[in-house]
Amino acid sequence: MSRQVQGYLYLALAMLTVGSTVIASKLIASGLPPFAATALRFALAFPVLLVLMRATGVRLPKLSRHDRLILAIQAGAGSVGYTTLLISGLGLTSAADAGVVIGTLPVVSAAISILLLRERPKPALLVAVALATAGVLSIAVTPDAAGGSLAGNGLIFGAVICEGLFILLNKKLKTDIPPLAQSTLMAGIGFVVAVIPAVFEAPFAQDISTGAAVAVAYYALVPTVAGFLLWYAGAARVSGTEAALFTAVAPVSAVMLAFLILGEPIGLNQVAGIACVLAAVLGLAAAGSREAMTISGGR
Repeated sequence: MSRQVQGYLYLALAMLTVGSTVIASKLIASGLPPFAATALRFALAFPVLLVLMRATGVRLPKLSRHDRLILAIQAGAGSVGYTTLLISGLGLTSAADAGVVIGTLPVVSAAISILLLRERPKPALLVAVALATAGVLSIAVTPDAAGGSLAGNGLIFGAVICEGLFILLNKKLKTDIPPLAQSTLMAGIGFVVAVIPAVFEAPFAQDISTGAAVAVAYYALVPTVAGFLLWYAGAARVSGTEAALFTAVAPVSAVMLAFLILGEPIGLNQVAGIACVLAAVLGLAAAGSREAMTISGGR
């Protein structure tokens, strides 16, 4: 398996965990304030990541002021911003509507990649992005995605922008940071950013439900620990625009998990959307394999 195809696999798995954050956040929204839940998420994830660093002998390299700033923005936007906005939005809108809004993530991420990173995607990649976007739009136009609110959907879209920045700012780092070390940094900085507003939320906090507590623990261990590691490992192997394509997997994951866990129905539009997204991802992986074989043969 080539390095590029490995990257595709890691990115797809990472986005599966991102899609599951919709379900977890819906459960959390009913029992915990957003910043408190975010701080608890990182409080659980940070020591796990530290233990993994120690066990594997991974060390943090010396970072420049530029890289420290990029990491702080990543943690503030993607780690804290995405989580708090998603939880807040799901307190006002449905998981189905959240999946619709998160479906804009491939377009937002691709736009950030082209504008911020100044990448020039190949025509084949643009076709794949278009196919993935068509799949997401197929999900978005389903008549079942109703019952939300304008404010809630606006908060979800804010989370999408934060996630797009989180995904692509990694390319602006000048220092090569091991994925595990970078994941640990994200969790540590995210906790520091979230814990201060969480203190002010304390007077408004209600009794923590069992479902919310389990959802936070899941969020901490799966999307945070495993998701961070998978994403950083994958992003290191592909371009920013290619990484943006795989964000289309997140809404597909959200729809499937909404069906399995929340009992929401899946119609023909969702099936067509899933087919388009999978075709885009598999087609890109196949193209990467052919390119790797061509390069290998040329040598």
